[in-house]
Amino acid sequence: MLNELFTRHLATLHALVVMLGLAIYATASHTRRQRRYPSAAIAWVVSLILLPYVALPLYLIFGSRKVVAYGRTLKAKTLPRAARDTAKSAAQSGQLAAAMGLPEIATYEQLTIHQDGGQALQSLRNMIGRATRTLDLCSFILGRDVVGDEIAMLLIRRAQAGVQIRLLLDGIGFYIGGHPNLKRLGAAGVQVALFVPPLRSALRGRTNLRNHRKLVIADGAWMWCGGRNLAAEYFEGDPTSLRNKAAWIDLSFDLGGALVQQAQQRFEEDWIFATQGVTAHLPPLGAPAPASAAVGARLVASGPDQAEDTIYTLLVSGCFMARSRILAVTPYFVPDPTLLMALSLAARRGVAVDLLLPRQSNHRLADIARHFALRELAAAGATIWLVPAMIHAKAVLIDNDLALVGSANLDERSLFLNYELMVAFYDPSVVQSFARWIEVQRSGATHYRPRRPGLARELLEGLVRWVAFQL
Repeated sequence: MLNELFTRHLATLHALVVMLGLAIYATASHTRRQRRYPSAAIAWVVSLILLPYVALPLYLIFGSRKVVAYGRTLKAKTLPRAARDTAKSAAQSGQLAAAMGLPEIATYEQLTIHQDGGQALQSLRNMIGRATRTLDLCSFILGRDVVGDEIAMLLIRRAQAGVQIRLLLDGIGFYIGGHPNLKRLGAAGVQVALFVPPLRSALRGRTNLRNHRKLVIADGAWMWCGGRNLAAEYFEGDPTSLRNKAAWIDLSFDLGGALVQQAQQRFEEDWIFATQGVTAHLPPLGAPAPASAAVGARLVASGPDQAEDTIYTLLVSGCFMARSRILAVTPYFVPDPTLLMALSLAARRGVAVDLLLPRQSNHRLADIARHFALRELAAAGATIWLVPAMIHAKAVLIDNDLALVGSANLDERSLFLNYELMVAFYDPSVVQSFARWIEVQRSGATHYRPRRPGLARELLEGLVRWVAFQL
């Protein structure tokens, strides 16, 4: 009798734990609009039912995808139907960005697209050296190598010269970079913060959220941006290291002007979140300098601090609006079904879709997972180019109207989980400049030839795609 009663109580307790886990999952998903890939949603629900004592703690630690509730951003701005119907793709993209509460189009000056790692590194040195008052840096990785050490020494010298310096590194990227010596930087006066350190953030469900933004701002007037981390392989390599780091192909740029004010505000919000653990909502910037879609640009931040999946939304919309071409370069291509469908439909209706990838990236699982999407794209008529070297650049060009350039990869982790930063350029001449940069990298590439996978390969690809959010 006692055993039966105990068994009933145990079953009731188990049912309560399962219901609690499902309630937490449903409530968090609804209130914060935690849109997930279907396989991820199914996996969480099944795990919470079958293994609630394991799955619930893991969900509380890793399951959060948004740290800002929907509705806490600016309200959507709806334009008259006539304006929407007659607008060109650039204007429509700008209207969509405004509707998601992104900053206004702003002017910029002296844009320089770095042609190679040497020019990018020299530009970074100049940016650090020209700062007289403040210097703010955000990077996923600060390498413990020839480049990382050089940048650290430059920061120490500028701090000793009286420049106020803040360095924001990702909590996981800190370990990937080889544990750079942050104590030495701090002793010299450099303020250092880690974004979402794993142990400190576990109980807040933020462990799986990574800051992948790359940004350097000098005196609030000049910025250096793109896809490069502050480590040797992203610039000129380091053949003297034990790992013999070869130089990767990457894309970055620098500029000045009013656009930098948007970058400065974005850094301030990230810094507050990293140091105080709260989502910052700073007052909006004052009226920007007059800019038109033909000459201006806009900072596009995406991630858990945005109610909408901004970069993803602009990409999907851009694919449907494209009239003549979509030109993209990315190291990892693991899109969700909607983005893959948008690209495939664009190719099928005659848009020239060109995708540039490394023949072999530094992430083996991402290379395995990408083949399903590549076969779909190739079948739709897209052209896929494989670069012999590791290319780490991230850019998507739509017609001659829009260039999205920055830190976001075309994979689900980047588009749905990471804190990312892109700049949307609308000037046709600038779009063409980025197109020429991509075409230079494409000169030595070969065509991707799809092959029908065998059963074992198809099962392997499906299994890897099942965890695509983590790639």
